[in-house]
Amino acid sequence: MRYVTNSEEETEALGARLAAVLTPGTVVAFTGDLGAGKTAFTRGLARGLGVTDRVTSPTFTIVNEYEGGRLPLFHFDMYRLASSEELFDIGWEDYLQRGGVCAVEWSENVSDALEEDALSVEISRGEQDGQRVIVIEGVEL
Repeated sequence: MRYVTNSEEETEALGARLAAVLTPGTVVAFTGDLGAGKTAFTRGLARGLGVTDRVTSPTFTIVNEYEGGRLPLFHFDMYRLASSEELFDIGWEDYLQRGGVCAVEWSENVSDALEEDALSVEISRGEQDGQRVIVIEGVEL
């Protein structure tokens, strides 16, 4: 499905809407340019899951963990990973088994390691300032 949002708040609201249908072990694979809105969408996922912590990009830590919601949220940033081998070095399989949602920014860097049933969220800039075009595949909203 293709969605158009016109603000960061609308992008977060779409993330919250997606969170309502997520189940334990779901992987959400994000693609999009730097600054496209992947972290904003993930903030919405967190809010929709009931996470109250401040959600920030895990650029330098690789993964941020958020507990306390309906499901735990594991927010990955694969921008700095050179290969999917490094993903397994940080315990990817352990995260999958913990029954949370894995939100993976820059998923194209580790696409060979992701499950075939991962949800795809592609975010790109729209024609107007602040506008985002978001394509979600693998689930109906």
